[in-house]
Amino acid sequence: MLSDMITPYETVIGLEIHVQLNTASKMFSGDSNADTLEPNVHVSPISLGHPGTLPVVNTQAVDYGIVLGLAMNCDIALFTKFDRKHYFYPDLPKGYQISQYDLPLCSDGELTIYPDNVTPVTINIERIHLEEDAAKNVHAQEATLVDFNRAGSPLAEIVTRPDITDPKTARLFVQELQTLVRYLGISDADMEKGHMRIDANVSLRPVGDTALYPKTEIKNLNSTKTIEKALLFEIQRQTDLWNRNEAPDILETRGWDETQQVTYVQRTKEQAADYRYFPEPDIPPLHFTEDDIERLRGRLPELPLDRRERFMQEYNLSYYDAKVLTTDPAVAEYYEQTISELRSWLSSLDSTEGSDEDIWNQSGRQLCRSACTWLTTEIFGLQTKFQQPFSSLKISPENLAELITLVYEHKVNSSAAQTIMRQMFEHGGDPSQLMQTLNLEQVHDEATLAQACDEIITANPQVVADYQSGKERVLMFLVGKVMKQMNGAANPQTVTDLLRQKLK
Repeated sequence: MLSDMITPYETVIGLEIHVQLNTASKMFSGDSNADTLEPNVHVSPISLGHPGTLPVVNTQAVDYGIVLGLAMNCDIALFTKFDRKHYFYPDLPKGYQISQYDLPLCSDGELTIYPDNVTPVTINIERIHLEEDAAKNVHAQEATLVDFNRAGSPLAEIVTRPDITDPKTARLFVQELQTLVRYLGISDADMEKGHMRIDANVSLRPVGDTALYPKTEIKNLNSTKTIEKALLFEIQRQTDLWNRNEAPDILETRGWDETQQVTYVQRTKEQAADYRYFPEPDIPPLHFTEDDIERLRGRLPELPLDRRERFMQEYNLSYYDAKVLTTDPAVAEYYEQTISELRSWLSSLDSTEGSDEDIWNQSGRQLCRSACTWLTTEIFGLQTKFQQPFSSLKISPENLAELITLVYEHKVNSSAAQTIMRQMFEHGGDPSQLMQTLNLEQVHDEATLAQACDEIITANPQVVADYQSGKERVLMFLVGKVMKQMNGAANPQTVTDLLRQKLK
């Protein structure tokens, strides 16, 4: 971990992020672009690099690349081409990778994040280019095996400028990008499955210096937590080198050892000349018109940051809550459907308080906050406990809204509502019916509650004496006893008021 001491160096971080696009077929062949545990089934002579085979561009992958660029405010190239990037490794059957070098599809973009949930930080995007993926090396004890299922899968590589100054910002940037590509529907971005892989470039320089010193690239980081941990370690390692006057003087590639929590040397990093780039002769250059770009711009959905800002305005949420609700598009849609149900419920009530909009303005803030809390605290908590994905949720937005109205109208207290929520989560069902079935409807009848209070007072003379001698806190003990006797269905505030009156 980094020490708490003030360092005379500042950190310079740039990211290279490979996102696997979820097209039906691969980048330059008709092989299925699908996940499978069975090796070498989604292959063809093209993805296996057989001599004489010819690549054909996947136009959907190109469209996805342009859509991603538009979402990040990039300039879209009206003329671009593919290039051959040469290197020799067992996972590259042709001996070269088809990628883009000097004329990327997208350039000069940006993505804004809020590291402290208040202040915006804009990370500049240098380029987005398309390329094919390599195969996957599987290291066994006796040999290294190669699975070619992934060979040729379409990738969009996003390269940031070296604008990032700390590991937390790097992690948050990757999380925001992951959210963005999911909103766009162009990738599942599941890092555990390799749909999104990160290379982090990091170097140090003296505070106030503007030069860029030789960087170290940490390869194939496969989770957002790993990104932060690897960068923290590498910054400390390089700080120690600078303090010994041994600052890195060559470009180096390192891996991350999750077990030891350290980076380790892999090789000296290649530079562009080492790859011997030249234009791919079997793929003609791509030409686009402004109409082509505008057609794709029309496909853009409401983007995460825009939706977040709208949630803050419409539903009076903090940035943090709005971000939690909008990270997954399915969760955001669920929340909005719940709010729609609550608005309809309020409109259906007989009221003399004005128009539907007036009534919503008076009560909407509380209902929006309540819906946010029930969703992000109770439902998310149960999902984590039972390890269930949001897609399998048995509670409809209509039923969540109905449960919130039961609490809002004091028909059930919060404890009873949590019991109903647990039943709904496990088995589904209507909250009003569950309230009746489980006998959880809140008792408001003061005569019934007064009788229960009298019984508890009679059964606990010492506690009563303690309260009357000035020990106010013991009142909650008596409240708890009454609540238990009423099976949690009493109104706790009414019980508290009754006990205070009776104990005067």
